[in-house]
This record gives sequence, C-alpha cells and structure tokens, in this order.
Amino acid sequence: MLASFLVFLADAAPAASPAAGPNAQSPAGNMLMLQLAALAVIFYLLLIRPQQRRQKEQNALLGSVKIGDKVILSSGLHGLVTNVKEATILVKVADNVKMEFEKTAIAKVIKPETKAE
Repeated sequence: MLASFLVFLADAAPAASPAAGPNAQSPAGNMLMLQLAALAVIFYLLLIRPQQRRQKEQNALLGSVKIGDKVILSSGLHGLVTNVKEATILVKVADNVKMEFEKTAIAKVIKPETKAE
C-alpha cells in the first residue's frame, strides 16, 4: 500500500479543467483521501489502541496493590509492600529496610499461587 502511495505521489496529476467547476475533484484526489484514511485507521489499530489497553491494565494493577503483595519495581528491585498510600507505597526490601516509592514505579505484582488440593 505504501509503494502504491509513493507511485501515486510520483505521478503528476493533470490540472483540473476550468469547465469542471471549483468543487470538482479528480479521481486521483479521491484515491489520496482514501489512502490517507486507511493509513489513519492502521495507525490507530496498531499503535493507539494497544497503548490504551496497556495503560488500563497498568492502572488496574496499581489500584489492586495491597499490603503483603510482593512487587517488582521498574528499577528491578524486589520487595514486600508494607504500606499503601494514595500516591506512594512503602516497600520492605530487607530486614529493617523500608523504602518509599511512587506507585507508578511498580512494574509487576507477584501474586502467591494457590495450592491445588
């Protein structure tokens, strides 16, 4: 599709005749509009929609963090959540070592696996 678009741009369209009127569009102009619309749809489907879905999943993850969850932060630090505030969390990273991080630093929450009986 991109190749046909480039070929289309390479060909010079003849000027519209004045007898056709100022609102007349050439078939080449219609094809250009169709290709641009198709490009916009592809751009939306491949880039914008997946990013919105990832953002919703990340927001749900951050909202579900609770005390006792094991987390991996974006820096690679592993720890145990000991306190959850509105915008920050307190993470225990070692014995007697607690650090406060922004909630947005959480990359992954490790849920304990339930044992099958």
